[in-house]
Amino acid sequence: MPHRPMPADPMIQQLIRQASQAQLGRRALLTGGAGAAALALAACSTGSAAQPTAAADVSGSDKTLRWDNWALYIDVDDAGNYPTLEALTAETGITVNYTEAVDDNNTYYGKVKDQLALGKDIGADTVCLTDWMVGRLARFGYLQELDHKNIPNLANLLPSLKDVDFDPGRALSVPWQGGFAGICWNKEKLPDGIGSVEELWNTPELKGRVGVLSEMRDTMGLIMLDAGIDISGDWSDEEFTSAIEVLKKQVSDGQVRNIKGNSYKEDLVNGDSLAAIVWSGDIVQLNAENGDKWGFVVPDKGGTIWNDNFVVPIGSAHKANAEALINYYYDPAVAAEVAAYVNYITPVAGAKEAAMEIDPELAENQLIFPDDATLAKAKVFRTLTGAEEQTYGAQFQSILLGA
Repeated sequence: MPHRPMPADPMIQQLIRQASQAQLGRRALLTGGAGAAALALAACSTGSAAQPTAAADVSGSDKTLRWDNWALYIDVDDAGNYPTLEALTAETGITVNYTEAVDDNNTYYGKVKDQLALGKDIGADTVCLTDWMVGRLARFGYLQELDHKNIPNLANLLPSLKDVDFDPGRALSVPWQGGFAGICWNKEKLPDGIGSVEELWNTPELKGRVGVLSEMRDTMGLIMLDAGIDISGDWSDEEFTSAIEVLKKQVSDGQVRNIKGNSYKEDLVNGDSLAAIVWSGDIVQLNAENGDKWGFVVPDKGGTIWNDNFVVPIGSAHKANAEALINYYYDPAVAAEVAAYVNYITPVAGAKEAAMEIDPELAENQLIFPDDATLAKAKVFRTLTGAEEQTYGAQFQSILLGA
C-alpha cells in the first residue's frame, strides 16, 4: 500500500535523515549478529495511507507536553537528542518534556495512584503502559477519552489492534510499540545458548546468575508456557499457584539472582546476570551499544507478546497536545524511524514500506515485523478479572519482596 512521503518541510526532512543515519550506524554494529540470534520473523502489515499530520488543535496557547515512557524506547542521536521529537516540535510547535520514568507498570502505578484517585495531575500528560495496566486504569476511570478526529493517522493502526477486550474501539488507548518476552544469554559464557525456561533452572553455570522480570505476566507467562499451559486461554488458580512454586523454589535455591524491571539491563552489562527473561528490543539495543554479546530467543514452548499504549491520565490539561503527538507517530515514515532505533514491533500499517526507503534490511528486521510462524509461538497473557489480578499479584509480589 502507498504510504505518506516525508514531510515537505526541508528542516523536518533533514532531522529525519539525521535520525536515519544515526540509527543505521547503530545497526551496522549488529551485522550478522542480532538478526540471526534473535527470531525468525518477517513482516506482514499493510495499511492505508497516512492522513495529513497536525490535524489536532493543541491545548490553547500552551504548546507543551510531558511524556513518561520506558528506557530505550525512542530514537536518540549521539548527542542525546530525540530527532523525531525535534521534528514534531518543528512541525506542530509542541515542545515535549520526555522522561524515562517507567521501570515497570506496578512501580509507576504506585507513584501516581493517589493523584489518579483524586483526579489530579500526575506530572505527565501521556504515558505508555502495558495492555493489562491500561485495563486497570480504564476500570477505575483514571483515563480521558481520546478524540479520534484529532488523530486521523489512527487509520494506520493495524487491524488486529483496533478492538481489544480491555479497551473496545480504542476509546482510551493507542498502541506505541509491542514486543516479546523471551530468553537471552551471554554468548561468550554460554556458547551453546539457552533455549527454554527449564534450561535457565537446570544449567549449573547459571547458579546465582539468572535474572527474571518484575512484570508478572512476562515472567509467570514464560514459566506457565514452559509447563504446557496456554496463558491466553482458560487456566486455573491451581495451575498459576504451581507455576508460582516453581519461581519461588528457583529464588530460594539461589538460581535466580535478580527480579527487576527495565533496570535488568545493567545486570547483563556488568555480568551479574548471564541469562535472563527479557524484552526483545532491549537485547538488540544492548548488542548495538556493547558489541554482539547476547543471544535472544522466543522459546519453542512459547513467549509472551504485548503492547505498550499511549494513554492520557485523568488530570492532564493537554489532551489535545497528546493527540497531536499520537497522530504524528502514526505517520508510517515516522513510525519506521522509531522502529529502526527501538527494534520493537510497530503497530503502524505502512511502516514496513516506509522502512524499505530507509534500509531494505530494516524492513526485514525480525523483531519489528513478525511473521505468522513466530507469532504462533507468542501468546497474550489473558485479561484477568479484578479478583484474579489481586490474588495472583499478591502471590507474585510476595516473591519479589522476599528476593
